[in-house]
Amino acid sequence: MATRAAVKFLPFHVPCIEEGDINAVVAVLRSGWITTGRKVVEFENAFAEFLGVRHAIAVSSCTAALHLALDAIGLEENDEVLLPTLTFTATAEVVTYFRARPILIDCEPGQFTIDPAAVEAKLTRRSRAVIPVHLAGHPCLMADIRDIAHANALTVIEDAAHAFPAKYANQYIGTLSPMTAFSFYATKTLTTGEGGMITTEDDVLASRIRLMRLHGMNADAWKRYTATGSWRYDVAEAGYKYNLTDLQAALGLTQLAKAVAMWQRRAEIVVTYERALGNIDAYETLPCEPGVEHAWHLYVILIRSECLRIGRDEVIKELRERGIGTAVHFIPLHLHSYYQKRWGYRPGQFPVAEGYFNRCISLPLYPTMGNEDVELVIEALEDIAKRFRR
Repeated sequence: MATRAAVKFLPFHVPCIEEGDINAVVAVLRSGWITTGRKVVEFENAFAEFLGVRHAIAVSSCTAALHLALDAIGLEENDEVLLPTLTFTATAEVVTYFRARPILIDCEPGQFTIDPAAVEAKLTRRSRAVIPVHLAGHPCLMADIRDIAHANALTVIEDAAHAFPAKYANQYIGTLSPMTAFSFYATKTLTTGEGGMITTEDDVLASRIRLMRLHGMNADAWKRYTATGSWRYDVAEAGYKYNLTDLQAALGLTQLAKAVAMWQRRAEIVVTYERALGNIDAYETLPCEPGVEHAWHLYVILIRSECLRIGRDEVIKELRERGIGTAVHFIPLHLHSYYQKRWGYRPGQFPVAEGYFNRCISLPLYPTMGNEDVELVIEALEDIAKRFRR
């Protein structure tokens, strides 16, 4: 796999787009069929086979996948869905589409994924589903979450936007719960530019999702323009415009073919980061817990304020001045104005998530990073630690 040499500015992320990816998309452009068609079906089948799951249904985004999953369980107004405050807004936003209530949950210390004990404490008679988010690509405590869900008639819908190809208890994320939503956004471990996938073992759920992703039209309505199709179709429900295109699926197929190689390169970079940063007391690194295989979508460090005279924001600024891009994942939802105004959440309610947010930085991590790039990041962090030591 090609790697890039260090440049004047090192971006936080660069997608791994190579000639094979480009040629696959060009072939679709030349085919005369560019929207949902055979390539989408091929991508769905390949993705399902990779994970070992019965159904994989391609959609336009992970947000769409989560929305369709909640529709498939019949979520209704005033129902409640439990989810972590430490996530992107899409996880909670889709709950509000149904006039249902997002119940925010604090993190468990260590990996900062959703705290199962806090989930159990927030259950009410209106609780319908729980959405664990595999932050950075590290799987949540799924055994505990599934036990709570089973005991309380909750549906588990995993937000795996960060978690391809992660494993929990030797099983791929995407095979553990009734439904799992994946993201293929530009920065993700597998990209189609924009796009997503829902996986499920349930034929009934899969049928509903396939119906609703394209205007509630009967199955294979996209074939009406082909030689084997018919112009006649039925609209069975008021659905959504959430289909993936063959252009995107072609890229998805080439990305999937090298998914393991891309993961291996990210894991190599993580080992280098760990060896260097584990010896610098200004930074805290997050361990990979036993029994899981990290997807390494993100590599996160935490700033130790007791060791540095500057805080997280200043460290980010110092890195940028040294030509290094970073990101923060995420601003907890309860700190955003919408969740405060509409749902009454307030700062201080979720101290673990807030403590993480105030200290976290996501470092550059992608397959085409050269070794020089990795060393550039490490040297910059070492310099900052020395220069601003408390």
